Amino acid sequence: MAFEWHVAIRLVLAVIVGVVIGSERARHGRAAGMRTHVLVCLGAALTALIGIYAQEELGNDGDMMRISAQVISGIGFLGAGMIILKNNNVIMGLTTAAGVWATGIIGIAIGAGFYWGAVLATVLLLLSLILFARFERRQKSVEVIYLEIDDMYSANAIVETVSTIIQHDFVSKILPPKSGFPGHLGINIIVSKRCSVDLKQLLAIDHVVFTEEEE
Repeated sequence: MAFEWHVAIRLVLAVIVGVVIGSERARHGRAAGMRTHVLVCLGAALTALIGIYAQEELGNDGDMMRISAQVISGIGFLGAGMIILKNNNVIMGLTTAAGVWATGIIGIAIGAGFYWGAVLATVLLLLSLILFARFERRQKSVEVIYLEIDDMYSANAIVETVSTIIQHDFVSKILPPKSGFPGHLGINIIVSKRCSVDLKQLLAIDHVVFTEEEE
C-alpha cells in the first residue's frame, strides 16, 4: 500500500478516535470536548507520521519518534488550562486533562501504525471514564450539583424550589456561569450526603438552563 494511503487511513482513524472520546467528555459539559480531542489526536498522529516520512521517504537516519516524544510533554499546557479550583475548594478537570493526554498518546500510536494498541487503549479509556465514574459517585460523601440559570434575580426562588426536589440538607453557593453568558448565574448545590438526584426535574425549573452532577 502506498505511503499516501497509510497517511489517509491513520489520520481518519485519529479523527474517529478523537470524536469517540471527546463526545463522552462533551456529554458531561467539559470544556475539552469533541473538537479538542479530535485536534489533539489528529495532531499527535501527524507528528508520528512526520517521523516515519522523514525516515522512510527522505532517508533520514535520526530517531523517527523524537518529534512524537515532544507531544507527550508538550501537551501539558492544555492539561494545565483544564484544571481549575472551584469555589467550594474542589479541584475539577483532572480527568479531562488526563484524558486529553491519553488521547494524544493514542494518536501517536495510530500515526505509527500500532492499530491494535490504539483501539484497545481507546476501549479501555472509555470504559474507565464511564464505569469508574459511576463507582466514584457511589464512594462520594457529598453530592455536588451545578445549576445555571438565566435570571440572577430568581436565584433565591430557584433554591427554594430545589429544596422541595432534593429532600436532604444542602448548601448553595453562587458561581460565575460556565457558559459565560451575561445575565446568567451558576449555583452549586452541595448535598450533605450521597443521594440520587433527578437532573431532569431540576432542569424543568423555570430559568434553569443547564444542570449537571459534578465529578
